[in-house]
Amino acid sequence: MKKIKVDIPFLVTTTILIIVGYAIFTSASFGLLSKQVVKYSGVTFNQTFFGLFCGLIFCVIASRTDYKIYRKYSLIVFIVSILVTLLVFVPRVGFSHGGASRWISLGFLSFQPSEFLKIGFIIFFSAWLARVKNKASTFKYGFLPFIIILGVVGTILLNQPDTDTFIIIVFSGLAIFLAGGGGWRYIIITIAIGAIGLVGVVYTKPYVMSRIDTFINPSENALGSGYQIQQSLIAVGSGGMFGRGFGQSIQKFNVLPEPIGDSIFAVASEEFGFVGAVGIILLFIFFSFRGLKIAGKVSDTFGRLVVVGIVILIVSQAFVNIGAMVGVLPLSGITLPFVSHGGTALFVTLVEVGMILNISKSMKKS
Repeated sequence: MKKIKVDIPFLVTTTILIIVGYAIFTSASFGLLSKQVVKYSGVTFNQTFFGLFCGLIFCVIASRTDYKIYRKYSLIVFIVSILVTLLVFVPRVGFSHGGASRWISLGFLSFQPSEFLKIGFIIFFSAWLARVKNKASTFKYGFLPFIIILGVVGTILLNQPDTDTFIIIVFSGLAIFLAGGGGWRYIIITIAIGAIGLVGVVYTKPYVMSRIDTFINPSENALGSGYQIQQSLIAVGSGGMFGRGFGQSIQKFNVLPEPIGDSIFAVASEEFGFVGAVGIILLFIFFSFRGLKIAGKVSDTFGRLVVVGIVILIVSQAFVNIGAMVGVLPLSGITLPFVSHGGTALFVTLVEVGMILNISKSMKKS
C-alpha cells in the first residue's frame, strides 16, 4: 500500500509564511536596540529558540503523530489547558502587564497560557461534535454544549481580561459548529448573544470603549489613544508601492508602539510597500484556502473539524491584526501569526500546522 504524504501546497505555503515572518520579525526587532528598557538579545532568543526552533521540532513530531489520539484524550487536553490558563491568577506564578493578567512566569521563561487554551478548545469541541454526529443540529447536543464550553472559556479570558483572544476563539468555534452540522438558526442566535455581550463588555471594560472611540475618531487624540493607529497609518503609507527596503523602516525606532508585536504589519508595509503587504495577505488567503480544502477531503469528522478550527483561528487572527493596522477595524492587541513576537504563540501555531499536516495524510484522493 502506497504511503500517503502530507499536503505539499499547504506545507510550501506554511514554509514561506515561516521564513517571511521570521525575516520581518528580525528586521522589526532592530527597533528594540534604541530602547534600553528592552533586552534585544532576550527577545530574539525567545522567538528564535523557543518559538521557531522548538516549534519546528514539535511541528515535525505533530505531523508524524496520529491525530486521532487527540480525540481519545480531548477532555483531558481541554481540562489541562483550562487549569494552566487559571494559573495566571495565582500569585507569584502569574504576572500582570499593562493591567492584564495573561502571563505565567517560570523564572527562565514566561508564556501566555491562553495559546494552549485555544487549541484545547478546538480539540475538545471538535471531538464532542464528532461524537454526537447528526445530533449536532439539536439544542441539547449541539447548541447547549457549544454555549457552555464558550461560557467556561469566556469566563476565564474576560477576567484576565483578554477580550481579543476570546473573540478569536468564538470565530473558530462558530466555524467548527457550522462545519459539524450546527443549524444556521443557532449560529444567528450565537451572533446575537455575542453582539449583546459585546455591548456589555464595551460599557463595563473602559479599555474596550476607548478602542471603539479611537476607531471612530482616530485623530481626536493623536498623541494619546489614537497615537498607535496614526503612526501605523504613517508607516503603511510611507512604504509606497515597493517599500523602503528590508531593514529600512524608520517608524520602528522609538516611534511606532509595539513594532515587534501587534504593529509589525505596519513595519512590514513600510519596508516592503503595497506589493509586500498584499503578498502577506495573499499568503494567509492561500493558507486558508488550502487548509479548508484539506478539511473538505478528510472523511473523518474529528479531523475535518480540527482543521477548520485551526485554519479559522489563525486566519481570523491575522486579518483582525491587519485590519486594525490599516484602520478598518478597532485596535485589538491581537498579534500577527507567524510574524509577531511571542515564542509561545509561534510554538503553538507551528504545532497546529503539524497537526494539519498529519490530518492531510488521510485525505481522500480526487
